[in-house]
Amino acid sequence: MKRNNAEQIGNLVRHYLRQECLESPLNERRLISAWPELLGPTIAAYTNQLFIKNQVLYVHLTSAALRQELMMGRELLVRNLNKHVGAQVITNIVFR
Repeated sequence: MKRNNAEQIGNLVRHYLRQECLESPLNERRLISAWPELLGPTIAAYTNQLFIKNQVLYVHLTSAALRQELMMGRELLVRNLNKHVGAQVITNIVFR
């Protein structure tokens, strides 16, 4: 028996996630999980809290010097994090 309307499973899963409004929270979780991977274990050690609210990533850092350094490269960091996830998840980062 031949199937004419076969679809790839990945497309079906993406469609289901969009339909149930689960795609955005999943991408946010992926982005937060990617933080230590992209910035490395040293910077991740100075990071206490990460959360996303209204497409803004809030990062609590324990080092003022590191905070200043990351603020200088904020735009590149936003692009790299979004690129890693494969979607426009955040538009800005606030370092506290």
